[in-house]
Amino acid sequence: MNTPHLETSRLVLRRFTEDDIDALFDLLGDEEVNTFLPWFPTRTRDEAVQFYEERFARNYRKPSGYNYAVCLKTDNIPIGYVNLNMSDSYDLGYGLAKRFWHQGIMTEACQAVVSQLRKDGIPYITATHDVKNSRSGGVMRQLGMKYQYSYEELVQPKNVLVTFRMYQLNLDGNQERVYWKYWDESEVHFVERSLL
Repeated sequence: MNTPHLETSRLVLRRFTEDDIDALFDLLGDEEVNTFLPWFPTRTRDEAVQFYEERFARNYRKPSGYNYAVCLKTDNIPIGYVNLNMSDSYDLGYGLAKRFWHQGIMTEACQAVVSQLRKDGIPYITATHDVKNSRSGGVMRQLGMKYQYSYEELVQPKNVLVTFRMYQLNLDGNQERVYWKYWDESEVHFVERSLL
């Protein structure tokens, strides 16, 4: 099943639709929200349409996936997103409109998604954050994810060198598993002992 509908006490997690383009444009166009994301902020509504087509509509045509619009129940308008990359990394990604920061919304949304992933038999998830973006790491820790290692990557299309911290949560009981691909692909990798 692709992006099953989820609800929490405050939130609806559902598919993005074409009716959400304006809300998506607001979210993707915010410079501060996009500081630590790999893509540049959208400048036009047409860019938001293209983003929707490439990152959401295309994925919804696949047999399974998790690409959520995060909405408040009060108005069902997207204020953020949660995605799971269905490659071998099972990388969890998320973003939230600035006016909703520091309210526990992203943790609540991600907890609902992780619960669904567990039910659906996804074996593990990873997530990474720029070392300068400690708030994102806070969400990972609140989900029960454990820090594994740090590594450098030249992020495109911004072409900036970033040190990432990689977190992982094993959902199938195999607590020894570590996803080493980022470590193996990066010439600069290390463990920050203070985070263990």
